[in-house]
Amino acid sequence: MSHSILVPVSGGKDSQACLKLACEKVGSDNVIGLFCDTKFEHPDTYNHVKWMSENYKVQIDWVNNGSVIEKSLQFKRFPGGGSRHCTDRLKIQETKKYLKNKSEKEGGFEVWYGMRADESPERAKRYSQKIGDDLYEPHEIMPSSYPKYLGKNGVKFRLPILEWSRADVFEYLNGEEHPHYSKGFDRVGCFPCLAGGDKAKLRAFQYDDFGREQYKKVIWLGEQIGKSVWTSKKMKEDENQGCLICSI
Repeated sequence: MSHSILVPVSGGKDSQACLKLACEKVGSDNVIGLFCDTKFEHPDTYNHVKWMSENYKVQIDWVNNGSVIEKSLQFKRFPGGGSRHCTDRLKIQETKKYLKNKSEKEGGFEVWYGMRADESPERAKRYSQKIGDDLYEPHEIMPSSYPKYLGKNGVKFRLPILEWSRADVFEYLNGEEHPHYSKGFDRVGCFPCLAGGDKAKLRAFQYDDFGREQYKKVIWLGEQIGKSVWTSKKMKEDENQGCLICSI
């Protein structure tokens, strides 16, 4: 079945707002979601993606090409800095393949991405010349990620919530957002994002039994690649001394 709009979803608020908008604009039957599973998500995220599909009555396809653990072993490092192999190999590459296959079989369609200019100074600068209601060639939005042939296949990108604030998103979702937001988490995605700050990682590891199991996996991974998941000197010292085990 062909769809006029595709929405990549992570389980987070911004992509959810795009999915809800698209369904309201053209009807759920004309929309399809795409969830790239990193095999490092919290069970609440998997449940929320399923909830969105059921609640918005929209098909969400799941794709996977390995896990964060596997990619970190392959590259012998944790994600971070200028090397976010998890995002590149498990999300961008898989999305690119999906868009290529879909456009070659069905023709053109729009892809709605949940980028907001006020998320960070970097994004504000990157999208300063873009307008949320306009359509763009994929390589005009993400030049290092998407090739020009997608545009030739009829794939166009839109940033429908580019000018929205965080408050706008929450008001629009009206309590339908992922439950982790109400529990103090700023983002939804890998649990935790191994490229994130130490404070956020520690919070996730301490959060529940799943978080503690994730910590065990990360400690094992660090032993295999000879690196620490922590970036600060203090956290590395606490880990070496075994202090973190008690707190987590």
